[in-house]
Amino acid sequence: MLINRYACANLLDQRVCKTSLTLAVPQAQPTGVEMMREVLLGTKDDRSQVYLPELCIGCGTCVKTCPKGELIIGSVGAVSRGLIDKDFLEKKNRACTLCALCAKVCPTGALDFRKAGKSERDDSYLSVAMKPTAVDHGKCVRCGLCIDLCPQGCLSRDGWKLAEDGCLGVVGKVRIDLARCVHCGWCSAACPTGAIAVEKPFSGEFSRDEAVCQACRTCVDTCPANALFNKEWKPGEIVEKVSHRKDACIYCGACSVACPVGAITVDKTAILPEMKKKNVFEKMVSGPSPRPSLTSRLETDDNRCLGCGNCVIACPVNAFSDPYLAAGHLNELDKKALLEVTNGSIKIVNQDVCGSCATCSMICPADAIWLVKKEVA
Repeated sequence: MLINRYACANLLDQRVCKTSLTLAVPQAQPTGVEMMREVLLGTKDDRSQVYLPELCIGCGTCVKTCPKGELIIGSVGAVSRGLIDKDFLEKKNRACTLCALCAKVCPTGALDFRKAGKSERDDSYLSVAMKPTAVDHGKCVRCGLCIDLCPQGCLSRDGWKLAEDGCLGVVGKVRIDLARCVHCGWCSAACPTGAIAVEKPFSGEFSRDEAVCQACRTCVDTCPANALFNKEWKPGEIVEKVSHRKDACIYCGACSVACPVGAITVDKTAILPEMKKKNVFEKMVSGPSPRPSLTSRLETDDNRCLGCGNCVIACPVNAFSDPYLAAGHLNELDKKALLEVTNGSIKIVNQDVCGSCATCSMICPADAIWLVKKEVA
């Protein structure tokens, strides 16, 4: 069974539904940074660098800022899709001086520096300087729109019940898990009474090359703010492959880091919150997001493989190398960039060009191809 690239969309939708953002029914999340998994990245004397993977959105801002090139980011799309067992961020631990610049520019507080076990965070940290998303419960009418639309599921109902004063109303509060809020602004935009205030971390510019984009949806599945989406289309209608919700974008750059073919560029133009040494940090984070490192490798199982070739066609790296292949012409091209069916089973042509998006794994009907963590020197 061979399918063309556009027929892949429905299959990919079905496979990614388990890991994509769920807007209708946000799941309850544990609150408080103290309940999250912590990874010790480095120590020096009584100071330590701690990584909180659950807060990381894969934006790579810390990687761009590190003056020693100590931090590594990769497999962002696969991690976002839940298709590889690893974290976004890794560390070389060769020349780190524990300067804390990486933590200070992190928009979500996923990096923390501690002295004698106590966090050093102050208003020189972007995640601290940013005003917390707040609800004016005097204005709130408990409609629930903010809860339904939050892409991180960090809003929930607290003590909601029908009012007992005879009016047609609801009493209670909206609870916000501030640790997981990414300041996208969906809640504020949806609120009919203007009861929610949100401050964003960055302003910036987003661009995408339609000719390079292979419609693999990696960016859509990665975006922490649900700022990217695929438009529905009517028969005969031509629409852009990926659309951008400018007002929801936090210009973090995770989509750019995740894109397996480099079709997206995100430039941070300013840090919006007032923080110490803001001008210095703006110079550090300005410009395009960093390109990812290859932190994963593909593995296959010949016994499971059906030889259908769907992964070969759906692979965005293959598709970018030859549009004819992207259209489904599997057997009419002798040369493939990354994946090829040989003697009835899938073969890896060149591991080094893999974009670590795991699109091949998502579309495989037999679970015969997958990504595993690769040690980075």
